[in-house]
Amino acid sequence: ASSQQQQQQKMGAWGKPRETSQAQAPLQSVQIDGRAVLKIIRHCAAFTPTPVTGELLGLDIGSTLEITDCFPFPTESHEQGSKNNDSDSVSADYQISMMHCLREINVDNNMVGMYMSSYLGSYQTEALIETFLSYQESLSRCVCIIHDPTSVAERGVLSLKALRLSDAFVAFYKNNTFTTEQIHKAGLQLDSIFEEIPLHVHNSALVSALMSTLAPAPELMSNADSDRLNLDASA
Repeated sequence: ASSQQQQQQKMGAWGKPRETSQAQAPLQSVQIDGRAVLKIIRHCAAFTPTPVTGELLGLDIGSTLEITDCFPFPTESHEQGSKNNDSDSVSADYQISMMHCLREINVDNNMVGMYMSSYLGSYQTEALIETFLSYQESLSRCVCIIHDPTSVAERGVLSLKALRLSDAFVAFYKNNTFTTEQIHKAGLQLDSIFEEIPLHVHNSALVSALMSTLAPAPELMSNADSDRLNLDASA
């Protein structure tokens, strides 16, 4: 979490979504580009079961948060991390450098949140909460995309969630010590820490047209072909 916090302090206002008259409208949905989804899936699957994280880039428009691109954060082994005392600073510098390069080639470089992998559906950790709070200090509306690669490998189901910290929990966290006892005293439930935002995958017209040309005609696909496309290992 410290590397993300350092990056937030260094960047300041740079990299924030542009302010609009609708910037404070309630966040109702998240739209993510199909290319960004593929990047997240590939990154998370390559390091399973090691947790990985990355930056989400896009636009904050009205009640919809649009995610148009992303890039991964550097992943270091335990030995490398123990030898390099400045690993957090290096990671923060890497993020700033990446966003500067994207800006130079006119790619969306507005930070709108982060993504991370989970293992067997487990993601509600104190480290994630602290990192998310550091994001919300500079971004009033940001999300975290959670992807579980084991869900694809075992059941053929794409597990992709868009989460944000609930307003009630943020108010509680600022005034209390984060313990299970304090959460129960405040009348909060563990499943109310995060709230899920409806997530929609969007593809451009060119990508949709390409996919339609690659899709085989229904009459040419046999039952055997359909069975091979089924990702469900239990089928």
